[in-house]
Amino acid sequence: MPGLPAFILRRLYVKGSVHNAPTGWSFTLKNTLGSGHAHGLVPLRVDEFEEVPMDKTTFEIDGDTIRFDQVNRENTSGLQMSRSIVISVDGEQLTRGAHRIDFACIVPGLGQIGSISRMMWKAPDSTPATAPGAAMGSHLPN
Repeated sequence: MPGLPAFILRRLYVKGSVHNAPTGWSFTLKNTLGSGHAHGLVPLRVDEFEEVPMDKTTFEIDGDTIRFDQVNRENTSGLQMSRSIVISVDGEQLTRGAHRIDFACIVPGLGQIGSISRMMWKAPDSTPATAPGAAMGSHLPN
């Protein structure tokens, strides 16, 4: 099945929305493409090598918080046109600077579609200067 070009999917990311939270970090996506639903999500990847565990990643839509690993063919997730979702990661905070975030979902009729975005977050000067997981290829905590 054909996929959607990455440049179109990058339009979903709300520029400047990535930020640290007390227990990790989050960012916002806004559906500017059209209403649809997913019957699967794929783990986020940070800076190309660091896979975020799906049970540590959630999205919030219309006041409901859903873990990535809860979305499946029996429990799909829809997103109406012009609606936003906040994706949150429970784990290490992001460091200041640019990060590559890979996001993908599984859509009926299209299969896996994904997006690669360079997200910039300007942390306070007290934030460590190394990316999470950069030391010896470690991963986010489980």
